[in-house]
Amino acid sequence: MEKRPAQSKGEHKLGLATDLVDDIELGRLAPENLLLKVARLARIMADGRISDWIDRELGGYFSDDPLSVEWMRKTGRYTDEQNQIGYWMPFAQIDAQIAANTLQMQQLKVPNVHFAPSSSNPEELVTGFAGLTVSTATAPVQAVLRQLNELNGHVSQLSAIRSKVLALLHRFVTRSYYELLFGSQQESLFEKQRAIIDSRLAFSCGDVLKKVPSVYDRLRDGDSESISQALTTCRRIIDAFADSVQPPSDGTVSIGDKVLKLTASHHQNRINAFVHAHCPSASRRRRIRRALDDIYDRLNTGVHQDVTAEEARFLFLETYLLIGEVLALRPIDETAKAS
Repeated sequence: MEKRPAQSKGEHKLGLATDLVDDIELGRLAPENLLLKVARLARIMADGRISDWIDRELGGYFSDDPLSVEWMRKTGRYTDEQNQIGYWMPFAQIDAQIAANTLQMQQLKVPNVHFAPSSSNPEELVTGFAGLTVSTATAPVQAVLRQLNELNGHVSQLSAIRSKVLALLHRFVTRSYYELLFGSQQESLFEKQRAIIDSRLAFSCGDVLKKVPSVYDRLRDGDSESISQALTTCRRIIDAFADSVQPPSDGTVSIGDKVLKLTASHHQNRINAFVHAHCPSASRRRRIRRALDDIYDRLNTGVHQDVTAEEARFLFLETYLLIGEVLALRPIDETAKAS
C-alpha cells in the first residue's frame, strides 16, 4: 500500500472542508455521516457554537434547553412555538420520515368508483343500487385524497426543515473553506518569503539569524520584562544587519542633500547607504527609509515604555520582513561574494 505524504494541520482542515462542500452539494453522505463529518470540522475549527448545534441535530432537541429553542427557530422546526409544538427529533429521523411518507404517498391509489344515479336532477338526493348514495360511493376516494393531502403537508414541512438544516451546514462549511483557503494562501506566501529570507540571512548574515529564536522565546512569555528584552533584541538584529551589509567606516555618503556618516554608531545611515547603492527606485528607497525610521524609533522608545505583546509581535515581523526586503536588493552572486 502506497504511503501518502504527511499533511500539515492547515492542509488537513482545508481538505476536510473541500470534501464537505462536495458532500453537501452532491448529496454523497447519509444524514448522520454528514453531521459527524461536519462536527469534526467544527471541532478542529474551534467553533463550539456549531458543535453544540450539531449535537442537537444528532441527538434531538429539548424544550428546556435554550440552545435547542434557538436552533428550533433557525431550522423552522416549530409548528406552534407558543405551545412548544414542533419537530424535536434528530435530523436523521426527519430525513427518514420524509422518505417513509413519500413512499406511502406513492403506494396510495385512488379507488375507481362508478356511480349512476337514477335522476337527471343533480340537486335531488337519489339512491343507486341497494340504496347507494353519491356520498357513500365516493367516501373511499375522499379518504385517500385526505390522507394524501395530510402526507403531502407533512412531507412539505419536513422537507423545509431538511433544506434549512442543509443550508446552515453548507453556510458553515463554505465559510470555513474560504477562511482556510485564504489562510493557506497567506501562510504559503509567508512561508515562501520566510524561507527566502532565512536562506539569505543564513548565507550572509548568520549572526542575525541566530538572534531570531530568542525573540520568539521572549514574546511567548508575554510579560513586560520579556517584551522589553524582545524589543532590545530586535534593535540588535537591525544593528547586526547593518554591520553585515554595510560595515562601519570613517567615510560618508551623499543621498540627496544629506551627507550621512557611516561610523559604527550610525546603523540606520549604513542601511540607507546600502539601499541607495542597490535600489534604483527612488520611491522604494523612500518607503524603506521611512519604515526603518519608524521601526527603529518605536523599538528604542518601546524598550522604556509599555508595549503590548501584540504590538511587539508586529514590530518583530516588520523588522524581519524589512531586513529581508533590504537583503533581497542585493543579487545572489553579490551575496555569495560578500559571504
